[in-house]
Amino acid sequence: MIFANGTLLPDTERDAVLNGLEAQLNAVRTAPPLKAETVISAVDALGRRLEAGEFAPLLAQFLPAGVGLNELLPLLRREALEAKLAAELGPEPFRPRELAKTTAYVLPLGVLFHIAPGNMPGLPVYTALEGLLTGNLNLIKLPHGDKGLSLAAFQMLTEQEPRLAPYLYAFDLPSGRREDMRRLADLADGLVVWGGDGAIEAARTLAGPGCKLIEWGHRLSFAYVSGYEDKDAELAALARHIVETGQRLCSSCQAIFLDTERQEDGLAFCREFLPYLEQAAATRPGLGAGASASLSGHTALLERIVDGTAAGETLFQGKGCSVVLRPGRELELSPMEGNVLVKLLPQKELLPALRRQKGRLQTAGLLCTPDKRVALTELLSQAGVTRVTRAGSMSAAFPGEAHDGEYPLRRYVRVVDVER
Repeated sequence: MIFANGTLLPDTERDAVLNGLEAQLNAVRTAPPLKAETVISAVDALGRRLEAGEFAPLLAQFLPAGVGLNELLPLLRREALEAKLAAELGPEPFRPRELAKTTAYVLPLGVLFHIAPGNMPGLPVYTALEGLLTGNLNLIKLPHGDKGLSLAAFQMLTEQEPRLAPYLYAFDLPSGRREDMRRLADLADGLVVWGGDGAIEAARTLAGPGCKLIEWGHRLSFAYVSGYEDKDAELAALARHIVETGQRLCSSCQAIFLDTERQEDGLAFCREFLPYLEQAAATRPGLGAGASASLSGHTALLERIVDGTAAGETLFQGKGCSVVLRPGRELELSPMEGNVLVKLLPQKELLPALRRQKGRLQTAGLLCTPDKRVALTELLSQAGVTRVTRAGSMSAAFPGEAHDGEYPLRRYVRVVDVER
């Protein structure tokens, strides 16, 4: 399906939409600009209707089992959106600023082509929302497996505020349709790509010399354990996070690093943590989920045995989950689905080990005694992480926070200086 100017269209209309898209975009750009207040009012009103359950039957058709919008709803509040604008672009961001000899205007980049992520429901809508807040026109390539959630959200948003319709176009377009992808990229002033190295490399071949490439690549996150404030609560929260995210988000815990050099400490932690993980896995929605997670962990281990890289590993197999004590100090992707890696990483080795993944680090879930929190937070920050949270909050969305260490809205605007 295609969403174009407030209307859902079948894929058979794709060529017609693409053929007329440049003229439509240019017409919008010459009209009065989209105001941030228009976007904020519409999103806030729609968010309140969502929170009241008005669209619950509709959303139930599109959301995966066990997934809700509770994490995203606080981000749809007027207060959160206004705070985001102020934090990222300053107070009154679109007010002209008088300089010594010129007047500076903050304007939209123009047209953004979003190659949207599919690892979390609602993210295609959120990336488009960031484009709308900065007054940009938005062309969204929906991820495989979106199942209609984003299209439904765009329709609800433009019905709430029809003035947003000319600023939103979405295409359920396979990445293999290179010619259509290039046509969209050729219309864009900025190409916003979310994904792994392959997706980013492909986007670089699409973005022409006049198109700004804005990359939001895959990141790795981990937990660091150097004591506890409330051991039982913190380990239970970490286990729930691992299971609930499936370790599929950039902020998901892939490895648990222990502040120790002693192998016996690592073995003891694995034995202690496994029951917490099993308890969390028992609540995983969907029949067969536990069996699938166990198979994922077994398969990953068997592959490492075959290729000879599993030497020295100790597997602690649980019901629907597993913990693997693995030698080495490298941060790496876990088998996911409730199968987590544990490694030994004393503080003195933390920075050099993590720096080997520079540019890929995101969230550190820090478990430690209160007297260590400030020093360890500083050390993790110096190593390159961009978020430090509590054990169970690694994937929580905090209003006003940066994304991978940057403020996205700053990348979606430009400054025009006009001599007086």
